[in-house]
Amino acid sequence: EKQLKKTTTISLFSITNNLSKMKSAIIAALIGSAAAFAPAQTGKATTALNAFENELGAQPPLGFFDPLGLLDDADQERFDRLRYVELKHGRISQLAFLGQITTRAGIRLPGDIDYSGTSFGDIGEGWAGSLQVPVAGALQILAFVGFLELGVMKDIEGTGNEHVGDFRNGALDFGWDTFDEETKLSKRAIELNNGRAAMMGILGLMVHEQLGGSVPIVGEL
Repeated sequence: EKQLKKTTTISLFSITNNLSKMKSAIIAALIGSAAAFAPAQTGKATTALNAFENELGAQPPLGFFDPLGLLDDADQERFDRLRYVELKHGRISQLAFLGQITTRAGIRLPGDIDYSGTSFGDIGEGWAGSLQVPVAGALQILAFVGFLELGVMKDIEGTGNEHVGDFRNGALDFGWDTFDEETKLSKRAIELNNGRAAMMGILGLMVHEQLGGSVPIVGEL
């Protein structure tokens, strides 16, 4: 009987010990699984966030948003270059979107676009219209854009420009110097947001033009 009790006690202890080890293994496995799905905190992302989270454009609801990691290990010069490109593309896109809705509303320049009698009203809209412009006219457009790019739309040092994308160059002002700093920041943020929206807008119009159909305000594509 004593031997039976001893054997039973040893068996219960062994079972309890094994259960304890199994629980520990399960808990460890769960912790490991949870850690596998936890977001990785990389040094690069933290560095970029700390460096540029307060820059103009890092605002609600997204805040600092750099999904492609373009600012990983970037310095201020790199950030300024990307902001310069973003602003210029945004300005071009605003003009492009405005041009789309204006021409589709039937507003055209008077007269002819060439000596053959092709009027501006004969040119279509969007991609189709760009392919209908005579070669000489397209070359003139490209030359004008090149002139603006090389001689006008650039930041000339020593002319009193205040920030990246300030192309006044001591010639144009439109009352900018009369605004206080808060107003200037507000207007710069508005331009940046409008440019971002216009880039998405003109891209959407280009895609829908190929797909066909109708878009509110713009009309038939």
